[in-house]
Amino acid sequence: MELTDFNYDLPEELIAQDPLLKRSDSRLMVIHRDTGEIEHKHFSDIIDYLDPGDCLVINDTKVIPARLMGVKAETGATIEVLLLRNKGDNVWETLVRPGKKAKVGTVISFGDGLLKGEVIDIVDEGNRLIKFTYEGIWEEVLDKLGEMPLPPYITHKLQDKNRYQTVYAKHEGSAAAPTAGLHFTEELLQKIKDKGINIARVTLHVGLGTFRPVKVEKIEEHHMHSEYYVVPDETAELINKTRANGKRIVSVGTTSTRTLESAAAEDGTLKGCSGWTEIFIYPGYKFKVVDSLITNFHLPESTLIMLVSAFYDREKVLDAYKTAVDERYRFFSFGDAMVLI
Repeated sequence: MELTDFNYDLPEELIAQDPLLKRSDSRLMVIHRDTGEIEHKHFSDIIDYLDPGDCLVINDTKVIPARLMGVKAETGATIEVLLLRNKGDNVWETLVRPGKKAKVGTVISFGDGLLKGEVIDIVDEGNRLIKFTYEGIWEEVLDKLGEMPLPPYITHKLQDKNRYQTVYAKHEGSAAAPTAGLHFTEELLQKIKDKGINIARVTLHVGLGTFRPVKVEKIEEHHMHSEYYVVPDETAELINKTRANGKRIVSVGTTSTRTLESAAAEDGTLKGCSGWTEIFIYPGYKFKVVDSLITNFHLPESTLIMLVSAFYDREKVLDAYKTAVDERYRFFSFGDAMVLI
């Protein structure tokens, strides 16, 4: 398939720059896949489309304040560092801008020397391995100096770091938020539980692939970066039980979906496991676990819109996106949501 098969026109003013005051006030496009009917609701109405016995699967990864602004110790030149993957022993794989200023041996100072990093290697696609030195506790230093790694299309400064975090975020490790989950509030999750809907947790740490556009014309040639995931034993058991009872697995976001589909056996059963996934889901893929999908509106020509197109139908997804533009939905990370049922 061609990359341009997943393009659409989006007015710039529809790119959401700020989160809404209340998470669940975002709009919700409901797509009935069997009939093609589209409804326009609010996210708090999602409970009306979940049945007792269904299982809602959420990604409980936690975004770290992974963007660090520093200066080159020798020259004072500004250098931006994005933490991507903890390699252990205070070494991180990073994305550095501008990369040409960060040769092996370069020392970068952050926060007037509160944190220092030395480039010790250059790896795949120009990423830098940086070894950090600091006094105190790493998480506290990072929280003081780091900024949330908002996508480049968001130009407004985020006033509250927690708004780029789901309310159920638990395990630190992501360089970007699993944004479909940003719409849930504690109150809404409690209502969902009270209705008899089970909630299962997986973890997938969102990595570099979120920031890298697809650059090949034939999408089949695109290579996904690996991301670490965990499926707890209790989650596997709950999902297997839900499927055996004939109820639905409702996945919150593309990250939960990729985790489930990576971990599942061919018959759709799961076992508790962890590992790295490079799964790339695009039209033609046969889903093994996921029955319904809650997701945001994604960038043109992104791997995320390709996954949604695999779950439903490419042309119908693009028609739904056109409807969303006509109805003035808000797009991307802080935007509105859709549910495909």
